[in-house]
Amino acid sequence: MSENSAISWTTHTFNVWWGCTKVSAGCTNCYADTLATRYGHNIWGPKADRRFFGEKHWNEPLKWNRDAEKAGTRARVFCASMADVFEFHMLPNIQSLMNSERARLWELIERTPMLDWLVLTKRPENIHSMIPVRWLHEVPENVWYGTSTENQEQADKRIPELLNVPARVRFLSAEPLLGPVDLHDYIGWHMSDIPEDMKIHWVIAGGESGNGARPMHPDWARSLRDQCQAAGVAYHFKQFGEYLHEAQIRYLQDSTRYDIEAKGQELHPNNWYVRVGKKVAGRLLDGRTWDELPQVVA
Repeated sequence: MSENSAISWTTHTFNVWWGCTKVSAGCTNCYADTLATRYGHNIWGPKADRRFFGEKHWNEPLKWNRDAEKAGTRARVFCASMADVFEFHMLPNIQSLMNSERARLWELIERTPMLDWLVLTKRPENIHSMIPVRWLHEVPENVWYGTSTENQEQADKRIPELLNVPARVRFLSAEPLLGPVDLHDYIGWHMSDIPEDMKIHWVIAGGESGNGARPMHPDWARSLRDQCQAAGVAYHFKQFGEYLHEAQIRYLQDSTRYDIEAKGQELHPNNWYVRVGKKVAGRLLDGRTWDELPQVVA
């Protein structure tokens, strides 16, 4: 759990359990796997265990909900940063425990109406069979479903599945962004006549950080921003990650640029990117931050 999360697009994070199985290119350098290993937990893979939590952990969102009620301001909860709520485990005993914890999560969501739950998955095809049947007909107003779209292949595979789920808000996480992604078929101008509850409402993008990070070209982030602006979809740019493109280096403040050059920072093998670290790379896209949120009226 995490109160007042450092993630720029959420208020808190909550994990039903820790552990998952990698399923696509975006998982290659999974930060959650790295963090779990650092803590000594062997919980990644189709036959690995999962780490579950006790009462204190599950009571935290109730406190967040009370705090939000007192402040009169809704809070956002990212679920889950260290797992995938819609994972199906191949071992029956682990799957049984996950089913039980999922049911507990749905009850918790219904008990916390001042929290908007941002449920992000790489397995949107499982949402229908794993949420309560009643949610297919009475859509909870505080549940936002999202899916990861790190490249065009996953966007084309996962977005249609997400659009089939009844939802108040749907969002995409293009992080780590590994290539250009064209969303025209899903948020283009031709979608203007589609009812709001059948649309994509929010796009989050960002580059990769940590060991083995792959660079993100700034044009990939710009393209998503421009597509969102044209379609009236909220856009949030989280970070560039570890690398900056050489064209960006030229426009840094002189002191920062000289410092980078003096240290001889690592060049990516294609020589177009310099590894400057997440802090220096920052999150300014064309001179400003992009922190838009979907305009949803409960």
